[in-house]
Amino acid sequence: MTEQADRAAYTFDSTAQLLTRITTQLGTQLHHLHRNGTRRHMSTPQSPTLVAVAHGSRDPRALRTVTALLDRVRALRPGLRVRLGHIELNAPLLTGTLDELADRAAREGGGEAVLVPLLLSRGHHVKHDLPGAAAAVRDRLRVRVAAPLGPHPLLAEALADRLTEAGWTTGERAGAVVLAAAGSRDPESAADTRRTARLLSERLGGVPVLPAYASAAAPTVAQAVRALAARGRHRTAVASCFTAPGLFATRSAAAAPWIAAEPLGAHPAMARLVLHRYDEAVAAAVPHAHPQPLELASA
Repeated sequence: MTEQADRAAYTFDSTAQLLTRITTQLGTQLHHLHRNGTRRHMSTPQSPTLVAVAHGSRDPRALRTVTALLDRVRALRPGLRVRLGHIELNAPLLTGTLDELADRAAREGGGEAVLVPLLLSRGHHVKHDLPGAAAAVRDRLRVRVAAPLGPHPLLAEALADRLTEAGWTTGERAGAVVLAAAGSRDPESAADTRRTARLLSERLGGVPVLPAYASAAAPTVAQAVRALAARGRHRTAVASCFTAPGLFATRSAAAAPWIAAEPLGAHPAMARLVLHRYDEAVAAAVPHAHPQPLELASA
């Protein structure tokens, strides 16, 4: 070490420099905390890209709604790369998003992505379309597919809040709810929707919640409403088990005899659920790893 360098190594900071350093470090630490005091998870540059997969809709509100949801996801996890891909009807398509990520991975010497379906049950898209899209780029990009958003207690939280916004109150003991979902011929999709209905019923204090479907399965929303009326439940609300506005959500709401909730959209619980499914998929690929703790407090 030279004499000049030796002196520099032992030079004490001035008071102003010391205060500046302390302030900077404190600001960095506070940035890592949520407002409720829990620690915020910060993504590293090596974190796989989160690719949210929406179905797509001709309804112009759908893209705006999904974009708002992903903005909330980014706010909860600063630094995480978050992209969007649609199965059909809207740009960007999932195939295009994955091609772009694969091209970047080739330039950067590697890359990973996790597909998080903005879908609320298992079905053809989750089981076939998403794995097929991942397989198409497997030689250029490592891709994992996360579980759909439902069933999960956070999904029930968002559904219950949307009902409350529409006019449902905790005193609706004589009421009932029809849980309107997209529908699928896959029996596991129906099982997931029934589980979501049970979770919502528990969330609402035990009121009856009957699943119904906009396509491909029975009963329809109108049939479910009539079935509840036959049981003496004439004050029936429709819970919209759809991520964003679209044909199915509009059709289901039109069959409501009383109030109909809005689609789930950018509800805070939905953003936390997207990140929870992402963390599950990332942890599943790492031996002895565990998902990040699920922070249930609203950000």
